[in-house]
Amino acid sequence: MKKVYPNAKAALEGICKDGMMVMAGGFGLCGMPSDLITALRDTGVKNLTCVSNNAGIDGAGLGLLLETRQIKKMIASYVGENKLFAQQFLAGELEIEFNPQGTLAERMRAGGAGIAAFYTRTGVGTEIAKGKEEKTFNGERFIMETGLVADLSLVHAWKGDTEGNLVYRKTARNFNPMMATAGRITVAEVEHLVEPGELDGDMIHTPGVFVQRIIKTDTPKRIEVRTTRKREPHAAGSEV
Repeated sequence: MKKVYPNAKAALEGICKDGMMVMAGGFGLCGMPSDLITALRDTGVKNLTCVSNNAGIDGAGLGLLLETRQIKKMIASYVGENKLFAQQFLAGELEIEFNPQGTLAERMRAGGAGIAAFYTRTGVGTEIAKGKEEKTFNGERFIMETGLVADLSLVHAWKGDTEGNLVYRKTARNFNPMMATAGRITVAEVEHLVEPGELDGDMIHTPGVFVQRIIKTDTPKRIEVRTTRKREPHAAGSEV
């Protein structure tokens, strides 16, 4: 089965539809599948439910789909640095389902593992718990959270081989691995595409069985918040 596609547009051909649930990797901008998100926008699909830690930033990542009003609902941990996300939420133009960050990750992991639901103490007695089933275990209150399975998962990896085996780097491992297993169809973009056997088997985070399509990306990484240290003033006559 050929998994490698020439570009993001080709990789999404025939699998996108209105109203689908899409998981998109990324922790801020780290590990964000930029090429695939742009290609998803260009398909014109609408009324999407998007699952992501946040919604990128204005003009990047899922922020592109917010600009075009293609997202109907966001399932996320926080608003982040995206002003448009906040504006649409506060104006009632975008449905939001906020999850504690660990709960969101576990909902995706559960979905990928075939676990329909689980109980957690996180959120008990807060707005998060409203409308959710609650049970007591060993004298402690727990709320039930359901697993998440997406129609399409878009992930970004550091390395991948042509069989779809993926290796993530550092912060990009926060959500991408769980999303890769929780998609009925998973499409990956990788920075380095190699041949089978070139990856150390002990280092593979996502086995190729979970990945249906893969592309190589050359898009430069963006920095979400650039910070610089102020230079100390030099004393008069000192060497620079």
